[in-house]
Amino acid sequence: MQRTQHWWQEAVVYQVYPRSFADSNGDGIGDIKGIQSRVPHLADLGVDALWLSPHYVSPMLDAGYDVADYRDVDPIFGNLSDFQELINTLHEAGIKMLVDIVPNHTSWEHAWFKEALAHPPINDPAVPALTRYTEGPWARYHLLRGRENGTVEPNQWPSVFGGLTWHQVPDAAGEPSGWWYLHIFDKSQPDLDWTNPEVRSEFLGHLKFWFDMGVDGFRIDVAHGLAKAEGYPDFTQPTASDPTNHVAYWDQDPVHEIWREWREVAEQYDPPRVFVAEAWVNPAERNALYLRHDELHTGFNFPYLTAAWNGKALRRVIDESLHGNYLVGAPTTWVLENHDVWRAATRYAPLANGEEAASLDANLDISKSANWSEPRNLEIGVHRARAGIMTMLALPGTAYIYQGQELGLEEVFDIPDELRQDPAFANTGGENLGRDGCRVPLPWDNTSETFGFNSAEKSWLPQPRRWASKTVAAQLGDETSCLNLVRNALKLRKNLPALGGISLDSVDLIWDETPADIVSFVRPARKDGHAIRIVMNMGKASYALPAGDVLLASSEDAIVAGELTANNTVWLQA
Repeated sequence: MQRTQHWWQEAVVYQVYPRSFADSNGDGIGDIKGIQSRVPHLADLGVDALWLSPHYVSPMLDAGYDVADYRDVDPIFGNLSDFQELINTLHEAGIKMLVDIVPNHTSWEHAWFKEALAHPPINDPAVPALTRYTEGPWARYHLLRGRENGTVEPNQWPSVFGGLTWHQVPDAAGEPSGWWYLHIFDKSQPDLDWTNPEVRSEFLGHLKFWFDMGVDGFRIDVAHGLAKAEGYPDFTQPTASDPTNHVAYWDQDPVHEIWREWREVAEQYDPPRVFVAEAWVNPAERNALYLRHDELHTGFNFPYLTAAWNGKALRRVIDESLHGNYLVGAPTTWVLENHDVWRAATRYAPLANGEEAASLDANLDISKSANWSEPRNLEIGVHRARAGIMTMLALPGTAYIYQGQELGLEEVFDIPDELRQDPAFANTGGENLGRDGCRVPLPWDNTSETFGFNSAEKSWLPQPRRWASKTVAAQLGDETSCLNLVRNALKLRKNLPALGGISLDSVDLIWDETPADIVSFVRPARKDGHAIRIVMNMGKASYALPAGDVLLASSEDAIVAGELTANNTVWLQA
């Protein structure tokens, strides 16, 4: 069978959130040895690569996205030897390994920031507002003089985690200095200044350190955020037509110089290492700029993730995504879940009163205003999640699966406030629910109180008892389970020529003429194979299927009397 030249152009990548995957030592927190013990699950599932969320030394104030040491493993996860063994085990199983890297900011526990705090600035009333302080170690960060004689933040940039993006530094006597450092996220995550050559050189060293260990690539956190607008202009509310570029700390043009430097490092290895960008950038044509031939290889497709359960909207997103990436010759990625958003089964579930849930909002649905407490019809939500992942796995390009998505897990809302750890919850006084609900540890079997997550009786977040029927062990024995559906879909994806390989042009997908609430397309036949038709019913009425042998259906009741029932997907040999 003809395959593409580069594995990452059509890979299925499985995201592991290390705290919540598997715990080998019973302390309640997942670890590297736990991940290693579950590699057979990934191999049996049929994925091509594992993406590991941050494993670095960290005070864990933002679950590892506050990095204190970029070249070591946090002791709660293990050590460098454990990490090397995990790489070796994955490679022996034919699975690549991608890891997270967090270049926008460090932890305030990082040696650089602690060194900066040890050199406090002088409170000089004569210094004008917005003046940069670049003496000594502060040159690595953004430290600005505040307004109104230093007593007020330099500007009104809002933080992703609530409040403003500035925190005041004390002077040598411990008094307010009038100088403020920038943190787009939590105050424990000071932003680095990427105009500083030392910062750029340091991160090139980080890349080489992990590449030399055998890491196959990096997922780049906040890839659109490293460059800040000159002069730190005040915040301008994004608009639908220009949602990122008018925000002075998102999607600024100088960021592309950084990615060209990184690509040069990746190309020095044989085979070349690969990057995937987390860049929340619209429209698709602007997002595609990150994927030019001399920048990053792939980037997450967030418009696809955030699309509502609506056939017309989903088709538009697919078209725009394929077209935007085609302009730069890059493969398109598809993703429905990750560690930052509600799980699809909950997101797609209509409210109990019959109203459809909205698409993800700017707060990634973590806001209490996102009707999270409204009862939802999870039975329909799970049906839709199964249909959604089947459609995603049939699209041309790279697909990402988040741990537990293959089990059809739903969002967990009933976490006691005192156990929540997402800084978004604390920083907003509970107004933002946070992202803990999609980070609950996985249920493997019924051998322990934690469903086989460990052999102990506790986990860092509590698991709902209703998951007893959703464990990996329970689903393996059920031919109709979500787990077996995903396993079968991945097997077909590898074995059907029409679903394997991409030519990076529009020939890879041909739309059928259908009602607006039906998403139906054909992946054309390739050598020694048949064309495959994918039909997803996003409406309420059944839809008469065209002729073709059924290869896979998203549920037992998907097809009745030759018609595709609502909230289901089918693959047909066209």
